[in-house]
Amino acid sequence: MKYKYYASEIDKYTIKVTQANFPNTIQLGNVQDIKPHKEWNQPLDLLVGGSPCQGFSFAGKQLNFNDERSKLFFEFVRLKDTLKPKYFLLENVVMKQEYQDIISKYIGVKPIMINSSNFTAQNRKRLYWTNIPIDMDIQDKGIVLQDILEEDGIACSEMTSKEGKSHCLTATYNGAVWWNSIQRKQRTMVGCIEVGHAEEYAHYKHEQAKRVYHKDGKAPTLLTMQGGNRQPKVATYSTKGGRIVNRRLNKDGVRKDYQLDLPFTTQIEVRDDDKTNCLTTVQKDNIIVKDMTWRKLTPLECERLQGLSDNYTNHVSNSQRYKMLGNGFNIPTIKHIIKNLPLHDDMVVLSLFDGYSGFQKALHETIQERTSDTTKEWQQLHNNTMEKV
Repeated sequence: MKYKYYASEIDKYTIKVTQANFPNTIQLGNVQDIKPHKEWNQPLDLLVGGSPCQGFSFAGKQLNFNDERSKLFFEFVRLKDTLKPKYFLLENVVMKQEYQDIISKYIGVKPIMINSSNFTAQNRKRLYWTNIPIDMDIQDKGIVLQDILEEDGIACSEMTSKEGKSHCLTATYNGAVWWNSIQRKQRTMVGCIEVGHAEEYAHYKHEQAKRVYHKDGKAPTLLTMQGGNRQPKVATYSTKGGRIVNRRLNKDGVRKDYQLDLPFTTQIEVRDDDKTNCLTTVQKDNIIVKDMTWRKLTPLECERLQGLSDNYTNHVSNSQRYKMLGNGFNIPTIKHIIKNLPLHDDMVVLSLFDGYSGFQKALHETIQERTSDTTKEWQQLHNNTMEKV
């Protein structure tokens, strides 16, 4: 099944990734330069938009329609009204109801909220304004962060949602450090199941920063991030000796053993070397502790959280890969949305600000799967006919 795919994108890095994966994509440049009555003289089957969402995001400053990035929304409205596509799809973040209502007024339909955590290991709630019939009988496929990590990665739960999913990728991942990530709930860290406390982290302010975790669990949602140690982090472990002790901790989790009015908190103290403590008659004086260290999620792992094939974005630098992965469509979610979309030869699609062409990736996979299903049906029909003969 053939289709024409037009894309309006100005970022040279995302364009490079798109053309590497889909060289037949027709790049139109700046959306403001698209003049339907002069240059567009063909029916449009589908208009897709993933307009920049930072101006609406709860994680941002909530500048809404006064934000320069959010004004691109009105370009989507302009082209929808002039080109009159058979189907349309607009994605944006979860936002205040008043902003949501304004968008609904312009688009003509109310949004549907879908969390990509149902299809991937990432907790990514998004609103979709569309006239495509969507199957809302959605079941969580049970994919966890551990399922998509490379060999040395271990997923854990303090930094994840209660369902064990990763937090969402955003474009505002400034100054991320792992102990701050626990507090902000938007940092892409690995979730963990607590098994004790590590004394080596006692100088950190936050109590959560000192906990030692088990490998099972899910990660926070991926964010948009770009260098500067702001990429998502993954917990890894090495084995060390340790012991279980009672310590007095103040409200900030700082050790205050001589402040007798504080209650005792049981925690694990980890040795700095690779030795064990001396064997004694007390079992707790000699235990094994998984010592928590951290590394960034790799670009490949971020691709997997977005449902992309491995190394889909490896045509640009890692910093640009992290940035576009945080901004892009989640492929399995889009595939679910369009699974009831009528497809035909020579259909025409116009995609606005879709970054690495995530929608085209979802459309391409959907067409391949439908073609495969049709081939199987014809083969089964042929086999049945031959049996009757």
